[in-house]
This record gives sequence, C-alpha cells and structure tokens, in this order.
Amino acid sequence: MKLNNLTPAAGSTKREKRVGRGEGSGHGGQSTRGMNGAKSRSGYSRKIGFEGGQMPIQRRLPKFGFTNPTRVEYKAINLSTIQALNEKKGLTVFGFDTFIEAGLVSKNDKVKILGTGELKAKVEITADAFSKSAIAKIEALEGKAIVL
Repeated sequence: MKLNNLTPAAGSTKREKRVGRGEGSGHGGQSTRGMNGAKSRSGYSRKIGFEGGQMPIQRRLPKFGFTNPTRVEYKAINLSTIQALNEKKGLTVFGFDTFIEAGLVSKNDKVKILGTGELKAKVEITADAFSKSAIAKIEALEGKAIVL
C-alpha cells in the first residue's frame, strides 16, 4: 500500500465536487463552464433550433405546400369492422357511442363509414359521413345509413 493508492472507504464520501467554490475545490476559475461565451454565463437559455449562429435548418429548407385550416378530418371505419362487431356482439344499431365503446374513435372525432369489406347483416348506422359504396352496400341489405 502506498499513498497514491489510498481512496476513501466506499460510501464515506457524501457529495459531488462543488463547483464555483474557489481554487481549492479543484473546480475554481471558470467552474467547468469553459472559457467565454453565452454558455459560460449564468441565466443562459438556448433558443429552440439555435445552431450556434449557423443558419438553422428550419430557415435553410424551402417551404412549400398549403394546409387548409378548415379541413375536416374523419376517422375511417370500414364495413368489415362493423360486420366483425355485429358477429362478436350481435349489434344491429351502430352509433357514435358504439364506436367509442369498441375503442375505434375518441369523443372528439368525426366518423366516416367506408365501403371496404362485406356486410352480411341488416344494420342501422349513424355517422358523420358515408362513402357512396358504403351506402350502396348498407341499403342493398335493407339497412339504414343516417348522416348526422
């Protein structure tokens, strides 16, 4: 055993080194913050997207396209899904509450019924919108497609 091998016993040191507490702490001077610049100052807060003075990527890339602010987004539900619910739970009347209970939509969604899949049962469906093929398949089996 030599003096350069000595270390404190495990668990005996309680805290990390304290920065900014003078030269004797081993972290005096700049207190591990480097030399000059904004990051060495107190109160520094980097803006989102700041790249050290380089032109940020959101300003370098071109902007294009158009997003319609009044666009209406629908949750699509296929007739095959409605047929599966009909077989599983024996339902013939489908409304917004039925779709929420089945976990297909959330309370703020608008529902559109699409005509993908086969429908074998006579059903009554209430939704915000229907595709033409869905209406044709529902009414072919003497069911009802009610638009809200």
